[in-house]
Amino acid sequence: MNTPAARASQLPPPPEAFHLRDATWHQASIDQTLRHWDGRSDLWIFGYGSLIWRPEFDHLEARRARIHGYHRALCLWSRINRGTPERPGLVFGLDLGGSCEGTVYRIAGDRVPDILGPLWQREMPSASYIPRWLNCHTTSGAVTGLVFTMDRRDEGYVKGLSTEEIVAIVRQGRGRYGHCTEYVLQTADALDAAGITDRRLRAIARALRRPI
Repeated sequence: MNTPAARASQLPPPPEAFHLRDATWHQASIDQTLRHWDGRSDLWIFGYGSLIWRPEFDHLEARRARIHGYHRALCLWSRINRGTPERPGLVFGLDLGGSCEGTVYRIAGDRVPDILGPLWQREMPSASYIPRWLNCHTTSGAVTGLVFTMDRRDEGYVKGLSTEEIVAIVRQGRGRYGHCTEYVLQTADALDAAGITDRRLRAIARALRRPI
């Protein structure tokens, strides 16, 4: 029988397709992302997954925000943070279409170099995301924020998984930051606590909480 777990096990790219980026690559990516920054102004960073409940950087302000043109999805194979190359989990990305609510953080201009280096190591272990500057709409007005969007050309990108397939993959994943299940459930709980509705994620969380 072709079970969801069996189908899912055939989907990831081979382990050798996964390539970690080094500090030199990270710095070049940061420099390119900041090419229009004046070197002094405060910057905003948009969080839609674990950055909501574990930002890990100092910030001056946090606001609930919505971006348009992208939606939150478990659409990236995780082969280091929440899985391994041999047994990957899934992590969130911002895929094309719809909108997404999350949290946008303001960081002080003089802290930008110290914050972005570790942020790139966390969010960009490989080149799976495309950093973009997008309008983040808040109740206090729109701000331009740094947003990590999914690169659909990346070999780690996956789409069209059913809830059953996602749950099977998430349950098997464990990486340097811990279990994939914990990551997904903490994100779901953080969204609920913030009053943010994500129906697909709620359905996944309910399935993950059922006994196997």
